[in-house]
Amino acid sequence: MINKRVVSVSEALQGVSDGMTFMLGGFGLCGIPENAIAELVRLGVKNVTCISNNAGVDDFGLGLLLQGRQIKKMVSSYVGENDEFERQMLSGELAVELIPQGTLAERCRAAQAGFPAFYTPAGFGTEVAEGKETREFDGKMYVLERAFDADFAFVKAWKGDEAGNLVFKGTARNFNPNMCGAAKITVAEVEELHPVGALDPDQIHIPGIFVQRIFQGTNYEKRIEQLTVRSK
Repeated sequence: MINKRVVSVSEALQGVSDGMTFMLGGFGLCGIPENAIAELVRLGVKNVTCISNNAGVDDFGLGLLLQGRQIKKMVSSYVGENDEFERQMLSGELAVELIPQGTLAERCRAAQAGFPAFYTPAGFGTEVAEGKETREFDGKMYVLERAFDADFAFVKAWKGDEAGNLVFKGTARNFNPNMCGAAKITVAEVEELHPVGALDPDQIHIPGIFVQRIFQGTNYEKRIEQLTVRSK
């Protein structure tokens, strides 16, 4: 029986080193791999490139890696909640590649599926298309975008089993599934880790073939970026 379970986050991140490229799942602060990020902070890896929809907030998520000057380049779609990110970008300390959100998701999915590149109309005629090949299809212009090439993908799921099969919940299904199998090694942290056969096959979102290591995470904060409540 295939067993991809590792006993700890430190074992799950074996092989991580300076200068690597990481994918990190989640949408805003929802469904981010909190345990993996904390371990990256503890390891103190430097000069890394991070591919993620957003850059966290100042004191949480990828914001923790930014605080420690561990990230040399950020590849993202949305960065509006992080003052430190803004400071480092404007000062030239941090290289930034801003990508349309759909293109970011598709560059992950293309890597997952083994496609080297694809054409998209998003960004044609803007700075996004500068230096890239363009081509006309049926009277409409498209931009050639390349699949990502990452060393590790860190994702977070609601449930998983020891074979690496994953079930996501709610907004955590944004980017996390597309990043599974899109890097050389995919590490999944889950809230619930079950024996093989315990999950309903019809409910599995990502099969274990896309995951190399899985562990049960702990102490999830699940913060909300902007808490809005109704006044009485």
